[in-house]
Amino acid sequence: MQYIPSISQIATLLADPKRSAMIWALIDGTARGADDLARLAGLSPSSASAHLSRLSSGGLLTLEARGRKRFFRLAAPEVGRAVEALACVSAGHSPASVPAQPGASLSLRRARLCSDHLGGELATDLYQQLLAGGWLERIDNNLIVTPLGAAGFARRGIFIDALATRQRQSMCQCSDWSEGRPHLGGALGASLMTLFQQSGWLRSTESSHVLRVTDIGLREIGRLGR
Repeated sequence: MQYIPSISQIATLLADPKRSAMIWALIDGTARGADDLARLAGLSPSSASAHLSRLSSGGLLTLEARGRKRFFRLAAPEVGRAVEALACVSAGHSPASVPAQPGASLSLRRARLCSDHLGGELATDLYQQLLAGGWLERIDNNLIVTPLGAAGFARRGIFIDALATRQRQSMCQCSDWSEGRPHLGGALGASLMTLFQQSGWLRSTESSHVLRVTDIGLREIGRLGR
């Protein structure tokens, strides 16, 4: 019999608002104490313990014992990416307003990995910047790079004609769960992420998602599209 992942089991675990709130509080990859998670979810310690036990046995969380205290973190980076993907789907249904999620850190909302491209406030600002500067243009719900944009990207080593592949779009609009606005995805978004990291403008942190923006990076990214 062909193996089929138990998607329904995972969906059941995430369907409870209290459990999803605790998962979301751990989305930045850090570990939090059981008491802290109970407070964030509005639960009593005993109720929180029961929910955390289910999330752990379901493979979504791992337990770290530190003396007499219990700390939890996401079991794997894939858990965070899956939850973020669900949040993006939700954002896509209500793009005008996506409220801040409980427990989402300011650093996570500022700049983070979204699959293989930049997400967060910095990414949504950059997307609007590229549109306002005439580097990108939306025509009949299609996103295109203008000649001005193609020249600007080429000066930074990104050649638009080389991005198109059968496997993925050259560029697309990606819903951003934390900002309620879109950011740039696709091959172009991934190429920009590579540029930012290789230039030292964005740096990885101990979290699997959060990115640190350097002072030079903030300045140079702010120049794109201008």
